[in-house]
Amino acid sequence: MKLIPTQDAVGHMLCHDMTQIIPGQYKGARFRKGHVVQPEDVPVLLSMGKEHLYVWELTPDMVHENDAAERLCALCRNDHMERTEAKEGKIELTAAIDGLFQVDRRRLNAVNALEDIMIATRHGNTAVRKGGKLAGTRVIPLVIAEEKLRRAEEAAGSTPLLTLTPWKLKTAAVIATGNEVAKGLITDAFTPVVEAKLTAFGIRTVRRSTPGDDMDKITQEILAARNAGVDLILCTGGMSVDPDDRTPGAVRASGARVVSYGAPVLPGAMFLVSYLEGVPVLGLPGCVMYAQSTIFDLLLPRIAAGVPISRKDITEMGEGGLCLGCDICTYPDCGFGK
Repeated sequence: MKLIPTQDAVGHMLCHDMTQIIPGQYKGARFRKGHVVQPEDVPVLLSMGKEHLYVWELTPDMVHENDAAERLCALCRNDHMERTEAKEGKIELTAAIDGLFQVDRRRLNAVNALEDIMIATRHGNTAVRKGGKLAGTRVIPLVIAEEKLRRAEEAAGSTPLLTLTPWKLKTAAVIATGNEVAKGLITDAFTPVVEAKLTAFGIRTVRRSTPGDDMDKITQEILAARNAGVDLILCTGGMSVDPDDRTPGAVRASGARVVSYGAPVLPGAMFLVSYLEGVPVLGLPGCVMYAQSTIFDLLLPRIAAGVPISRKDITEMGEGGLCLGCDICTYPDCGFGK
């Protein structure tokens, strides 16, 4: 780009938006970036205090920031995402559906490590609602070298950096363990809490049972739920090391493949993740019943979207896995799980 007197700018293309301010009446872009200056524009520009203008002097190896933003957007955008028009060199992506938002962090970091390139996203592995912001892309200068954009495209690879997966699981079974519940000595306060959390992801609880602390009965209920064809099986309580807590043993006896029993997250250290013929079977510790946010809240979006949980997923939750127990809980708008 080059700087020239406004009187000499007729026929040249503006490098950036030109803001006009009329006190008490108007403030906004009077001339947009890319506008070709006309003779009648000169007096208006001068009245705006613009005695000199930056205009384009593009060469084939340089790319306008709006065009560059388009190419960065293409590296990110995936199914179920909507985009804005390029404005002031920026494009934003929003969610077209409710679902699980995920980011390929390694590739995103590789792109952002390049000079003059930026892609900003919200945290991955989180639930988003339709219309929610997902990401913004732009380059830092008004124009950027073609070679830099090619390097960004190479770093990003052939698949989008972002994914948005709709909720897939539809039905659940809740198995409330504990003799005190089975015998009616206390009211089952656990199941309503779990059901409310499931409802937020469109999952209906279609089976409920109270087998007590008998490990064989818990196992039978797990198998019965699987045979009934539910998408998710939840065992509440019975997850500690007390002699009467039999849930982990019952899960193993069902034939489920245990991914992890225990997690570097508080609340939720005694959480269990397993799969029985592809169906998630979760063991929920007592904290899920009374704590505002736990490991169950962190993993439920991925589970509801049908994304398998691995041992590595669990072990990587340590950083950010400590809930601070704030007097006023703002989860998920906080650092818990991030």
